[in-house]
Amino acid sequence: MTVTSEASTAWSGTLFEGSGTVSFSSGIGAFPVNWKARSEGSDSTTTPEELIAAAHSSCFSMALSNALAENGTPPERIDTTASVTFKPGTGITGSHLNVDAVVPGLDAERFQEIAEGAKAGCPVSQALAGIEISLEATLS
Repeated sequence: MTVTSEASTAWSGTLFEGSGTVSFSSGIGAFPVNWKARSEGSDSTTTPEELIAAAHSSCFSMALSNALAENGTPPERIDTTASVTFKPGTGITGSHLNVDAVVPGLDAERFQEIAEGAKAGCPVSQALAGIEISLEATLS
């Protein structure tokens, strides 16, 4: 079965003075976007990079959960943050995955191996193959 997900953006104005709203077909909400937030940062306006970070952190967490279960060591908890870097004039330069997990019966070395495999196998990581993806993985 193939699943298609959709998001739409309505934009008004120029790149530097304009703004838009991103909406999701799932109905989860509509979120403002603009160049200032993208190039300078913001606590109240999203960016394409923040949306990519959400996709990357959730996809990686799912891939890691599956890999840990296949290893016979299902996780109790996985907390993942993806930090996607954008440089105006250059573009998206990287995504750093920082994961902390509780996995009974697994040592740190094996956890690192499984996490690296999940990073490589995650469909969003594969879609982001044109940028550097780094990983920091720790067990709690």
